[in-house]
Parts: sequence; C-alpha cells; structure tokens
Amino acid sequence: MNTSTLLRGLLLLALSAAALTASRPASAQLTRADSAAVLLATAENFANRGAYDIAEALYRHILERFPGTAAAETARTRLEVVTGRQSQAGGEAELKVWSSLYGLWQGVAIPLAASADDAEVYGLGLLVGGPAGFLLGRAMARSRPRTLGQARAITWGGTWGAIQGWGWALALDLGTGDRDNYDGSLYGEDESIEAALTSMIVGGAAGIAGGLVMARREITPGTATSAMLGSLWGTWFGFSTAYLADVEGDGLTAAAMIVGNAGLVAGALAGSRMPLSRARARLISVGGVVGAFGGLGINLIAQPDGDKTIMATILAGSIAGLALGVAGTRNDRGETDPGEDLSAASLPAPGSLLNWSHGNWAFSTPLPTPALEPTGRNGGRDGLVWKVPLLKVRF
Repeated sequence: MNTSTLLRGLLLLALSAAALTASRPASAQLTRADSAAVLLATAENFANRGAYDIAEALYRHILERFPGTAAAETARTRLEVVTGRQSQAGGEAELKVWSSLYGLWQGVAIPLAASADDAEVYGLGLLVGGPAGFLLGRAMARSRPRTLGQARAITWGGTWGAIQGWGWALALDLGTGDRDNYDGSLYGEDESIEAALTSMIVGGAAGIAGGLVMARREITPGTATSAMLGSLWGTWFGFSTAYLADVEGDGLTAAAMIVGNAGLVAGALAGSRMPLSRARARLISVGGVVGAFGGLGINLIAQPDGDKTIMATILAGSIAGLALGVAGTRNDRGETDPGEDLSAASLPAPGSLLNWSHGNWAFSTPLPTPALEPTGRNGGRDGLVWKVPLLKVRF
C-alpha cells in the first residue's frame, strides 16, 4: 500500500473518531441502524469537505455492511452524487491536460505545415500553443459539465482524427512526394511532410468536433476506453491481415485506417452493450498485448524462415490473448463506473487493510466500525469504541 493510501486511512480514522464523542457511554445497545447512521454522518462530513474518494468508500461500506437500513438507502443516493462529481472532476482534468499538450503540438505543427524557416516562429508557437490549448480545454469543461467518459470521447476524437489524417495522407500520396522513387524514408519528398501535417491538423479538428457531438450523450469511462482500445486493435488487425493477404504499399496503410475505424465503432458498441468497465477493457487489452509478445517469443525460439509466418504467429497470439482476456474477466466487474448498478451485491467488499475473497488479495483503506464494549471490570456500562479491521477473509 502506498504512502498516500496509508495517510488517507489515518485521516479517515482520526476524523471518524472525532465525529462522535468516544467518552460518552451508550445507555442502550448500539443497533445496526445506529452504526450505519454514524458512518453516514461521517461520510457526509467528508463529502462536504470535498474528500469525495473517502466519502465514496464509506458509502460503499454502508451499502455492503448495512443493507436494508435507512442509512443505506441514503448512502445509495449520495453515492451517485459523489461518483458523478468525481467523474466530472476527472473529465475537467482530462480536457485541460490533453488540450494543453495538443496546443503545444499545434504550435509546432502549424509552422511546419506552412513551411516556416524562422526559429522565432516555432518559439512563438510554443509560447502561445500551450496556454491557448489550456484555455480551450477549460472553456470546453466549463461550457457544460462533462464526465470522464464524455471528456475521453473528445480527447480521443482529436487524437484519432490526427492519426487518421496522417494515415490517409500517406495512403493517398498527398503532396508532391514521389512514392515511386521511395528511398526508405517515411516520405518521398519534404513536401509530403507538409501535406501530412496539414491533414493531421484538419483531421484532429474534425475529430474534436465529432467528439463534442458524441459527448452530448452519456458515455461511461468503460465505453470510452473500449472504443479507444478497439480503434488501436483494429489498426493492428487491418495492417497485419492486409500484409498476410499480399497487400503492399499504400494499401497497407489504407487497410489499417479502415479497420481501425471499424474497431472504434465495435469497441464503442461492446463497451456500451456488455457493458464493460474501464478496468475490464484494459485487462482484455493487456491480454492481447501479452499474447502478441508470446507470439514474438515463439518466433524467436522457432526462428521461422518466412516473414508471413512471423506475422501470422504474432497475429494469432494477439487474438488468443484477447479471447483469453475476455474469458478470464467474464466475472470481473473491475471498478464501478458512474451510472452502473450500485446494488450491494455488485459493490466491492474491502473495508480492511488486507482483503481476501475467492482466492484474490487486495489492499484498501481500513474503515473504522463502531461497537459497544464494557468499560468496567465488573460488568460496568458499555462504551462506544471504534474498531479498525486489518484482515477480512471471504470464502
């Protein structure tokens, strides 16, 4: 467990203890409803202070430990509000960070596309591009509250649009580059670089516009992540399959771009209909990467003669890895995205420093739990104490 998580747990313990007067004895037995109410008040205190991550953990703990109580019903509603605020905060940060970097890239790409020779022009582009991009991202975030999934649709729209612009510039031989006299460089002539950059700038702007249109509807982080990863895997499948089909030259790039767009659509549909959480989408993709490197390892051991055999082995490994990733995470909901079902059965059940459930270990912030214990030697009056669980085992 990292230091920030430990400090967060200590802060949680201190403020939770301060929510009640521990020295005041309880005259009656503390019920489940009372315990849930105490935790609910503590969670709302954290939410009012802006510590949404700790408040979220407490709300989930109430839903998991005290289902059926009035506090649990309130916690369910509060949890939707807290996760929504967290998602909007993440969306705003996503837009600001990405747009700042995109602005810096534009500050260099635009002078290059215009064949600028003076270093001062590039320096001015860097000075203006970053702040201008940041202001653009802030304006998009403030114009309408956007969740992390909606923001990712905008940012990946701009990135994917630029990639598409670069790919189609190569596939369509934009510019005056002579692709028949290809000398091994990325472009046949310097002018082709300018044409490709222009195409990337236009494609990025079109992608941002498309992302803004898509962001008008609710998009979960899992759907956005699935669409992004689907476009990348589609690009790989398009290129490798075309290579195995003896497609050469510009056809390889065109195939990669076309199938990449198909992968983008397929990933978005899969993420919204299955539905996929962001964590599960990443795990499935990691399975594909591991499978592809496994295929590469087989090639290094077997050392086949033909290039197509090498490509086919890597392609087969990536497909097998993705399939195993889907099967292996079938019952793994991963993180709960805002808007997903918040029933107690679907929520994670941490609450202790170390948690074991069905063969899996996990660390989390220990959540204090109120309880009554005798304060005297001879059966004296019970007092309210707080217990901090360190180990939780579920069979």
